Amino acid sequence: MNEKKNSKKRKTIIRIIKGKRMNEKKNSKKRKKTILIAAGIILIALIIFFNFKSQREKAIKVTVEKVTRQDLTSKISASGEVKPKKNVNISAHIPGRIIIIGVQEGQRVKTGDFLLKLESTQYEANADRDRARIQSSKADLIRAEAILKKDKLYYERYKKLFEEDLISSEQLEAAKAQYDVSKAQHEAILFQIKQAEASLQSTLDNLQKTVYNSPIDGIITSLRVEEGEVALVGTMNNPGTVLMTIADLSVMEVEVEVDETDVVGLKIGQLSEVRVDAFPNKTIKGKVTEIGSSALLKLTSSEESKDFKVVITLENPPENLKPGLSASADIITAEKKDVLAIPISALVLREKEAEDPEKKEKQEEGVYLIEETRAKFSPVQKGIIGELMLEIISGLEEGQKIVIGPYSALRQLKDDMLTKPEEKKEQ
Repeated sequence: MNEKKNSKKRKTIIRIIKGKRMNEKKNSKKRKKTILIAAGIILIALIIFFNFKSQREKAIKVTVEKVTRQDLTSKISASGEVKPKKNVNISAHIPGRIIIIGVQEGQRVKTGDFLLKLESTQYEANADRDRARIQSSKADLIRAEAILKKDKLYYERYKKLFEEDLISSEQLEAAKAQYDVSKAQHEAILFQIKQAEASLQSTLDNLQKTVYNSPIDGIITSLRVEEGEVALVGTMNNPGTVLMTIADLSVMEVEVEVDETDVVGLKIGQLSEVRVDAFPNKTIKGKVTEIGSSALLKLTSSEESKDFKVVITLENPPENLKPGLSASADIITAEKKDVLAIPISALVLREKEAEDPEKKEKQEEGVYLIEETRAKFSPVQKGIIGELMLEIISGLEEGQKIVIGPYSALRQLKDDMLTKPEEKKEQ
């Protein structure tokens, strides 16, 4: 009986223990379920919070492009006109009426060829007058030499007589004075002859200037006078008459005006590409042969930037290239192959806070990178600048995406701003 009772007690105890274990398992499952539900609620809340935050942040539409390697050429553009290397304006040296013109505009001439002649009657008459004056003075010189010789003998004779106490000192002084007068008259006539000879030389020079010959080989590019016109000599306020222009068209140049900010980058010998308006489909090669050392003078004073004259000598110009034609030139200042390059429009300038609070803020150049959909400013060091692209020396790597526009977006962008990137459309 006792064994049966003990057996029942053990079974009861076992059932109680099993019940407790079952309850503990049930409670553990409930706790896990509660934790999972709470974690799920928190996760959903976080997702809802971040989605709500991202919806509130407005994305800026931007155009992006990858950083690539390209060949760059830096150029300076300027405009001017075609001019021959040798260009001579034949101006009037003396006044006179034009009586003969021996050339026509467009005619080719050689050095020494006759060009035109002025009326020379007056200068020939002046030459005859000077020659006659010289002859007259020479006759006077013969008489003066005879008188001088006679007075000199008298003076020497009186000098000996005075030494022998045969004449008075007054007589010696009178002979000496007469001798000095004769000598002065003789010298005066010599000076008159020299003066007349100089006048004759000047007259002959003017007479020679009535005939004009070509100083160079070239072409008459401009003939500005007609027979019968009067050529005038220039003065301080009035320029003289330009009779004609002779140009040597074998060597042609383009004279352009370069801004003061660009001229510092020019050097003698730099290559250039010249386009003449009269030859729209032709590019002429050339080299820089002259760079002005001072700014060009303007007729009107202004505070605008100064320009400098730059001369480009053309290589193999067209035969029908004429002086005065309008031209534009691209002077190549630098060339680089296979360098990192970005569009110029991508470069932005922003204020940089200085480490020292007392110092003013400085500016830095850079671009905005796109990391996922966020913008990040990256300072860069630029190199040469091409037509639309610029070289990047440091700050970027090939393949990175950068913002290249639009301009309004670049002005608004800041670090970590949300963007809506769009690839640049190929044209």
